[in-house]
Amino acid sequence: MSEVKVDTISERTAANGVAVDGVTIKDSGLTIPSGGTLTVASGGTIDASAGTATGFAGGLASVQTFTSSGTWTRPAGITKVIMEVQGAGGSGSGSPNGEDCNGGGAGGYAKKLLDVSSISTSTITVGAGGAGVDGGAGAVINAGNIGGASSWADGTNTVTGNGGTGGVLTHYTGTEGATATGGDINIRGGDAEGITGTAGVGGFSVLGSAGQGKTYTRNTSGWPPRGYGAGSGSACNWVGTYTSDTGGAGIVIVWEYK
Repeated sequence: MSEVKVDTISERTAANGVAVDGVTIKDSGLTIPSGGTLTVASGGTIDASAGTATGFAGGLASVQTFTSSGTWTRPAGITKVIMEVQGAGGSGSGSPNGEDCNGGGAGGYAKKLLDVSSISTSTITVGAGGAGVDGGAGAVINAGNIGGASSWADGTNTVTGNGGTGGVLTHYTGTEGATATGGDINIRGGDAEGITGTAGVGGFSVLGSAGQGKTYTRNTSGWPPRGYGAGSGSACNWVGTYTSDTGGAGIVIVWEYK
């Protein structure tokens, strides 16, 4: 093996630098050709403390959470996102009899990994929970209200978590949870209960727990859905009038990666 020992190698012209087997060394930096590999010997280090390192594989850099509709704008350097899209929950029905006291269904949930290198913005829609309804003395019978759909829509990709159905007025009938579309994972929202003689419980969502219904005979106050996207319980009363709780609101979460 031949060996050359020198103290200094200077480029002939600053624009061209010095090329050694395809690797170019200039005052402005070191350039390795496409497909090449920079290997650091065991125990060696690369010190970038005085400069900026770019082009290296990255990880999770930031998160944007939408609890109301708006626009997602890609931050500088972000190339991929994982989005979670949760539809809103429906509200339970209101009835003075046990046959029609059915909880609201939960919203659908979608999760997707997306390359956003060529996507600068996306329209974010966040669904509102279905509004509660009255039920009680005086033969007041009301079906629950549907929750709003949540979505990501960038012009090419649409990812949607549909809103949960409101409590139905069919005797002793549970309420189906909503579907989701466009994700790598699409999960239907939890079904709500339709119970004889008492208040139906709402459906559980991926990101929320169901609401407990209100009834004169068991639990006047009940409790609303927790988290996001779950259905509310029904209002089932023989004395007085109560209102079922609002379904759990939707949410869109965007995890941003370099």
